Amino acid sequence: MRLALIIEYEGTDYSGFQFQENASTIQGELEKSINCLTGDIVRIKGAGRTDAGVHAKNQVIAFDSKFSDDLEVYFRGINYYLPESISVKSIFEVSQDFDPRRDATSRVYKYTILNSDSPSPLLRRTTYFDSDYMDIEIMKKASQMFLGVHDFKKFCSPVKTGLSTVREIFDSKIDHENSLIFYTVEGNAFLPRQVRRMVGSLLKIAKGKMNLDELFELICAKGDNISPSLPANGLCLEKVNYEHFPNK
Repeated sequence: MRLALIIEYEGTDYSGFQFQENASTIQGELEKSINCLTGDIVRIKGAGRTDAGVHAKNQVIAFDSKFSDDLEVYFRGINYYLPESISVKSIFEVSQDFDPRRDATSRVYKYTILNSDSPSPLLRRTTYFDSDYMDIEIMKKASQMFLGVHDFKKFCSPVKTGLSTVREIFDSKIDHENSLIFYTVEGNAFLPRQVRRMVGSLLKIAKGKMNLDELFELICAKGDNISPSLPANGLCLEKVNYEHFPNK
């Protein structure tokens, strides 16, 4: 049978989601825990390959197993063997052709900035700290410029030759609560470091170091400049959306 898991993780100590030899990854830890429980050597599929240090609240993975029909056994057993920084939130049996990446219609990311006079030791792993003054209203206006279909080659790390850098953004907004600023973005898919570079430009605009015309030029993939990137610790994969939620 094929199983889908909704997982949460704090990605600080991992070299990203995707399995790597000689590096600790989310995929590697999940496959290790499944092997400890079932004895099976499996290769899981994930909805999004989050970068090193990036977190997730509702990452979706899938894998095949013949171990047991008792989902409670899987749920408790896999969590038992996982490190405390990774947790299975729920588990479902899904159709055999379910692919968590290919079947996803959109992904939602949130980047959190702590904008205060002093850093917070309690938030240091999940927020980016910046004490500079920020114009939240111009930041909100700038965030709307990302909506629609654009070539995001100015907002990503180098990609393989021939890989399209065109993506569609369905939602892009800034919210704030006290000293916390939240950037939430939903798109059909994202390029490596795309969200972190999008926020990097928004931060420059909020500080008066970039204007809206310069951002527009980047969004139009013109000129020689590229967007700066912010650290991974503020970024979290919030949700993966499907036309039909992947449980029977």
